[in-house]
Amino acid sequence: MENTDTQSEAKTYGIIAYITLIGLIIAFILNSEKQYAFTKYHIRQMLGIVIGGIVASLLSLIPFLGWLISLAYLILAVIMWIVGLMHAINGQMKPVPVLGEKFEEWFKGL
Repeated sequence: MENTDTQSEAKTYGIIAYITLIGLIIAFILNSEKQYAFTKYHIRQMLGIVIGGIVASLLSLIPFLGWLISLAYLILAVIMWIVGLMHAINGQMKPVPVLGEKFEEWFKGL
């Protein structure tokens, strides 16, 4: 029974990570004591999506080409966010499309 409670808590924290930047911070803080691998995985995925969004926002300052890149990333980010959230809800540790494996590599220290 305790194992089920632990899995449920880790899954809840993983879902919270996908609820805006505030949710990501809350999940990071809640998981800092327990260190659930499932939650850490989804925190890394969402952190990658958020940092990519920040970079895309900065690129949007460049006329035309920056706007196109930023728009393309926005569409990709929405798709990655939906897929990542669905994986967390389903209790799966699968990377988000396109950049998910890179996010795991880049943020493995978290």
